[in-house]
Amino acid sequence: MQTLMLTPWMAPHKIISWQRAVVLAYLGKVEVIETWDCDLRGPSVSMKAPSVVRLTKGSVSTKQSVRFSRINVFTRDKFRCQYCGERKPIKQLNYDHVIPRVRGGKTVWENIVTSCYACNDRKGSRTPEEAGMKLLRKPLKPDTLPVVPPIRLDEGDLPEQWEPYCGDLARLMSLSA
Repeated sequence: MQTLMLTPWMAPHKIISWQRAVVLAYLGKVEVIETWDCDLRGPSVSMKAPSVVRLTKGSVSTKQSVRFSRINVFTRDKFRCQYCGERKPIKQLNYDHVIPRVRGGKTVWENIVTSCYACNDRKGSRTPEEAGMKLLRKPLKPDTLPVVPPIRLDEGDLPEQWEPYCGDLARLMSLSA
């Protein structure tokens, strides 16, 4: 069971474990909006497992740069394999070291690109030139990332209880496929 976390403005923010949602609710950091049909019982407390929670306070991010992460690499590359150019669902993507790690390639923005599994297998532990493959774009560290749905799920993964809060998320998810 997972819990959908909403911003204070009721927009989807991220997916967290139901255990984390219970702790945040107990601390007063979220309010429970929807629950699963599952009872949680402790020595002195009984409650339903939260399925949707809303943050009670907004926070302003003061980040100076974009953090390196798998989802941010996918977002930078628009969920498109940088070798064959195909857009794919997130479950069909991984990231690839342009200069392979076995040859000293680092896991940094400038050496990582989004790739589909077929292209990643084809490239193997070679450089794109050695594999006869061409990169669509040179990988660079982005100053900012484009606005995308903050939660990416494959079709059919959106629980019914989350639908009223996710709006057109299901339609947007199908666009990334």
